[in-house]
Formats: sequence, C-alpha cells, structure tokens
Amino acid sequence: MRIIIAEDSVLLRSGMAKLLEDEGLEVVAHAGDADELLAAVAAHPGVDLCIVDIRMPPGYSEEGMHAAIRIRREYPDVAVLLLSQHVVSRYAAELLGGGSTKVGYLLKDRVADVDEFVGTLRRVAAGGAAIDPEVVSQLLSRKQDSALDRLSPRENEVLGVMAEGLNNVGIAERLVITERAVEKHIRMIFDKLDLGHHEYDHRRVLAVLEYLRGTGPQAATT
Repeated sequence: MRIIIAEDSVLLRSGMAKLLEDEGLEVVAHAGDADELLAAVAAHPGVDLCIVDIRMPPGYSEEGMHAAIRIRREYPDVAVLLLSQHVVSRYAAELLGGGSTKVGYLLKDRVADVDEFVGTLRRVAAGGAAIDPEVVSQLLSRKQDSALDRLSPRENEVLGVMAEGLNNVGIAERLVITERAVEKHIRMIFDKLDLGHHEYDHRRVLAVLEYLRGTGPQAATT
C-alpha cells in the first residue's frame, strides 16, 4: 500500500511515517499543507491512501478537509483517512456524499493500537469506511430534528457502530447481541430512514450519510 501523509507537525509526520514503514507500508510523500498534499497526489499516480490532518496551514481551519473532498472528487481511486484532533461536522456529509466509500475519520488522541490503526488503513484503502465512534457520538449529540429522531436508542447505537465500517459480525460482537438482532435493527434503520429501495451495501453508506447530515450545518470542534 502506497501512502501520502499530510500533517503540518514535522515530528508527528516523521514519526507516523516511521511507524507505517515498520509495518511494511510504503510512504511515498510527505506534505506540510493542503497545497503540498494536492501536488503530491498529482505527482504520484497509483497512490492508495492519503492520511490527512484537517487543520493545516495557512489558515489552520479546514484546509485539510477541503483537500480531502477535492481528492475524493478528482481521484476517486485514492482513499482518504482524516486524522485530526477536531470533530468538524460541516463537510463530513459532503465527504461521504454520493455513496462514496474509501473514507475514514479518526481522532489522533484515540489511536492507541498500532495493529488496529494499520488494519483501519487497509480497510479504508480497500474500499471500506471507518469513523471513530467518538466522532459519531459528537456529531449525533449536535444533531437537530431529523429522520434520526425516528430511531430507537439501540438503532442509533447500531448505526453508530455501522459508521465505523464494521460488518454485521463486527457490530454483533461490539454490542454483544446476535447477528440476527443486528440484521433486524439494520432493516428497521433502513425503513425508518426511507432507504428501502437501494442496494444493500449502498443503503449502509446512505444510512451513515443521513446519520452525519443529522448534525445540522454548523461546524464544531473538540
């Protein structure tokens, strides 16, 4: 797997590169700001994944998020994993829009296991999605009235774990329930969010997209 790291902190960027290379992954380029990231993607055809901080120079606002959205639009084969200290809801739905996969959103302070982190990178690069449960929790806590209000507490819980990219087996293990119960909850989620006429895998993405859109238009940070 060929990776580009976009992070303004030289120490964090170098340390992450060393960690990934020790795990057998290839870091083909480093970027200290969004412009360097976009240039690196253009200069390295066939790159698999970009790890992107949200707040980068020059404004330290949402430059990384904007670059991630542009990469997914212009280079659909390139996966993007946001790795940030901040939860920004304003553009999360746009990043996942159109049934997109190959995206992830993790919080730096909550990455505690190298094997799990590398596994997430591989899953996202292979076409999956992964959203930190704390990101999902904070986005949900800021939502206004929406279709999500139709969901039961357990259905919201299942949808939150689904947003992390877990399949039914993983959801069942996380919530300590049966796979049959997971399937029942997912069917109810699809029905309540009016997603009953799409292909199964696409509905999962649409459900998560609705989950994020339910936070409303305002950006928020931790």
